[in-house]
Amino acid sequence: MQFDKKNLSNQELIHIYRELLLPRMIEEKMLILLRQGRISKWFSGIGQEAVAVASALALDSDEYIMPMHRNLGVFTGRKMPLDKLFIQWQGGKNGYSKGRERSFHFGSNEHHICGMISHLGPQLAIADGIALAHKLKKENKVSLAFTGDGATSEGDFHEAMNVAAVWGLPVIFLIENNGYGLSTPSSEQFICNQLADKGIGYGMKAEIVDGNNILDMYHAIKQARTYCINEQKPILLECMTFRMRGHEEASGVKYVPKELFEIWGKKDPVQNYESYLLQEKILTAPLIEAIRNEFTDYINSSVQKGFEEPPIISNTSEELRDVYAPHTSATTPGYEQRTKQEMKFIQAVTDGLDQAMQQFPNLVLMGQDIAEYGGAFKVTEGFVERYGKDRVRNTPLCESAIIGSALGLSIKGYKSMMEMQFSDFVTVGFNQIVNNLAKIYYRWGQHADVVVRMPTGAGVGAGPFHSQSTEAWFTKVPGLKVVYPSTPEDAKGLLIAALEDPNPVMYFEHKALYRSVSGQVPDGFYTIEIGKAKQVRQGNELSIITYGSGVHWALDYLAQHPDIDAALLDLRTLLPLDYDAIRATVKQTGKVLILHEDTLIGGIGGEIAAWISEHCFEFLDAPVMRCASLDTPVPFAIELENNFLAKSRLHETITSLRNY
Repeated sequence: MQFDKKNLSNQELIHIYRELLLPRMIEEKMLILLRQGRISKWFSGIGQEAVAVASALALDSDEYIMPMHRNLGVFTGRKMPLDKLFIQWQGGKNGYSKGRERSFHFGSNEHHICGMISHLGPQLAIADGIALAHKLKKENKVSLAFTGDGATSEGDFHEAMNVAAVWGLPVIFLIENNGYGLSTPSSEQFICNQLADKGIGYGMKAEIVDGNNILDMYHAIKQARTYCINEQKPILLECMTFRMRGHEEASGVKYVPKELFEIWGKKDPVQNYESYLLQEKILTAPLIEAIRNEFTDYINSSVQKGFEEPPIISNTSEELRDVYAPHTSATTPGYEQRTKQEMKFIQAVTDGLDQAMQQFPNLVLMGQDIAEYGGAFKVTEGFVERYGKDRVRNTPLCESAIIGSALGLSIKGYKSMMEMQFSDFVTVGFNQIVNNLAKIYYRWGQHADVVVRMPTGAGVGAGPFHSQSTEAWFTKVPGLKVVYPSTPEDAKGLLIAALEDPNPVMYFEHKALYRSVSGQVPDGFYTIEIGKAKQVRQGNELSIITYGSGVHWALDYLAQHPDIDAALLDLRTLLPLDYDAIRATVKQTGKVLILHEDTLIGGIGGEIAAWISEHCFEFLDAPVMRCASLDTPVPFAIELENNFLAKSRLHETITSLRNY
């Protein structure tokens, strides 16, 4: 192995050696503890430390790195205390995630590290968002995202690469090619000659680096950083390396040919660099011994402190509290008394976005066709002229990458709104929402200041892929908030509240209401409390609990049947639910109908009915009844769609409830 120190001083070369040796010695200690049964699990990076160490050394300390579960050198390179790291690995309360995350699935803003999730690929899009923030602030900074050779087959890898290339983002995408995705060899993962070739397809500079040569790695990342900043473009580095242990220790290495260990053993990054420094008389044997003794003492004392950590004691109230970033949602006092204008539902959404763009200069809007075209439904028409293309951004068809980018923006202090052109399309961004946005605050205290706008619902003859009710997919995900207004006034106030909230909000807008429903909307900036239902109508005979289009179905039906003395509760927010309002209306009437456009099985009505049965049973005079759409996909033909919708069964359900 040949080393080129270039302009590095002897002192710098020794510093690099220390940074390379420390994670190796920590790893060796962890393997001893594992064999002794004192720890339960370990993902070893022995043999490929040079990639992680060089990344931490070559970047500025305030530039974010998105590491993986075999990159200990990033964490030690960012000077994270080993005793706290060990507590983290042991699931202790005083680690970085309060015992809620395993090994390296955590982040630390203090150290500019973004924690991974087990799905691997989504990390890359977060790097896009952080780099976008650098670009918007005109900072000469980069972000760096790790990925393995296996994860380059994931869609998130390709989406993130494409977005970075199209937007000209200063991102270093770093592939650790160690030849295996767990046990599957690269020959069964891809057939291109090199993974670096994938960068070419996205118009991206790509290079292959000897991942076991610490100086080559250091210089390559330094040069990549300069390139990204000067050119305002991303770069792909494929780092050729090898892990000398299993994917994790329990999996073993029986699937790896023995000759590979012999070949790569001769390329050991620590031994080869140490030999070079000895040969160049930069290091001496006594100095190496002194460094090793220093590290041994540091490691042993840190491990001892870690083992002295008391057993974790669960605290239910704390666990529930830490699902969401602290925020008090409130209704703006007296907003109802302001001057009002008649607006269609869609105009109220536009007005809410416009007010928020004025109120929050750090708010960025993203989505397909939302700039010059104004969006599929023209919600953002004229916005690009008012606020510019930096803040109103057309995106490629990369839903997952844009949601991940929104999270990256949040890490750097931005707010973002991502328009899902149709809520049906959220499936291709599902992982980012339910595993990254929703869990990140609970995992390591990073909020996700992201609103995903979701044009939703049937009744417009759009067929099975543009008409689904998707809200129940998200109401069971702790960490998300789900908002679903039914009136123009609420649409504006709740949207502004969602954009003000530092937590991720799924904001549903029923397409059929866009231009069919109008109402008086107060002027200016105002918020309506998230999590607060609205009593639309009082009554004593029965209660209809609903939201979205169901509110208008119920109002129309009751207008045609003035003999029915029904209360009507508009939930407005589906997560969190307003249980006080639900309880109050059940107690008032004793008979409850839950109405929603979603299908019956798995709809949120089942959850509400169960809660009422459990908590309000003494008030009930009849079984809780549900009126929902058919358990089929949404059909295209209007006649079939009308039969599909819950509205067609509202009369018979209300009649049944009244007659019980």
